[in-house]
Amino acid sequence: MMDHRTFMRFVDAFARVRIPAAVTAGIAGFVLTFIVAHGRSTPYNNYVLFADSLLHGHLWIDWPGPYIDAVLFDGQRFIVNDPVPSILLLPFVAVFGLATNQTLLACVLAGVATGAAWSLFRRLGAPSDTSLWLTAFAFAGTDLLWCSMLGDVWFVAQSAAVAFTLLALAELAGPRRAWLVAFWFALAVGSRFTVVMALPVVAYWIACGFTVPERRWRALRSATLTLLPFGALWVAYNLARWHVPWDSGHTIFYHEDSIGTPNGSPFSFGNIPMQLWSFFVQQPAFGAAYPWVVPGQGGVALTWTSPALIIAFFARAPRALVISSWVAIVLVAAPSFMYYVNGFAQFGMRHALDFEPFVFVLMALAVRDRLPFLAKAAILWSVAMGFWGTWFWNVFIRH
Repeated sequence: MMDHRTFMRFVDAFARVRIPAAVTAGIAGFVLTFIVAHGRSTPYNNYVLFADSLLHGHLWIDWPGPYIDAVLFDGQRFIVNDPVPSILLLPFVAVFGLATNQTLLACVLAGVATGAAWSLFRRLGAPSDTSLWLTAFAFAGTDLLWCSMLGDVWFVAQSAAVAFTLLALAELAGPRRAWLVAFWFALAVGSRFTVVMALPVVAYWIACGFTVPERRWRALRSATLTLLPFGALWVAYNLARWHVPWDSGHTIFYHEDSIGTPNGSPFSFGNIPMQLWSFFVQQPAFGAAYPWVVPGQGGVALTWTSPALIIAFFARAPRALVISSWVAIVLVAAPSFMYYVNGFAQFGMRHALDFEPFVFVLMALAVRDRLPFLAKAAILWSVAMGFWGTWFWNVFIRH
């Protein structure tokens, strides 16, 4: 039996272990998300169903009913969501089968995203206290916490894309291993394909530098060699499902959706006014009875939920990084602003998560010398709104 002195030596040794701050932030992000999720296991577990299908050697799913989004094609039901979350779930589905908790994966991804955000902010030169403020915003001032505590198929995809994009950006701001940047970026694209729009900018950062200008053409070759197998698998995956090299799943879904049309594309310039209103104008409803303020299930504009994003507009240097980050934001945002729906049932505007990691870069550049009072106030408002949204959905919508 351990005596008192041995126990105290063990405690003292444990206290001397230095846990990296990014790991601490990641664990905190996971624990907080797990607490807010309160043991939830989402019924919209498309990724679990697909992982089970992969383990049984086919790409179509055993469709349990209309509550699971899946298109009818060649007489079978296929999910249209990108595959990486299902691949992450494979070992767990192999053990626990369809009882696997998809929401738990979302909680883990929220933790990974939080740790990666902290690492990115520190590597961009933000001091510890500023990085703490920015990391809190990335975690709760955006839709990351809300998406992850639910873990529905559409939401866990967003959490995964944020986590892997932030890992790629943190690598660019740190060791700059091109193959690892490409690997994380490929996983982000495989979670939310809209992120692929940033590929030209990521290639530029790999070849020409991120925080400082440099020429690394060999690094670009390394990244290309890393991406090629992912690209080949993507083409093969689409050929096996849709018999074409590209992903036509969302178009098929649009043709079958009750609010879609039998023909045409789900992307149109005609959808831009609706999306602009959703992203920047749409506000919660106000009433005379408890809870007095009600976020519409169609979302609430970023203007009200995440006003701290405006900090990004104050970034000035390094000029090349500022300009290229804005290019990445515009490119990644473009598909969402032309899509025929704004994300449907949601708090905030979840499609913004596709491009927000690039906004985080600008936010860090804007305040790494000083975090003004108004910036802190905007972050506090955003974080409060994020926790309010999760509370509201837990109490009134998804118990």
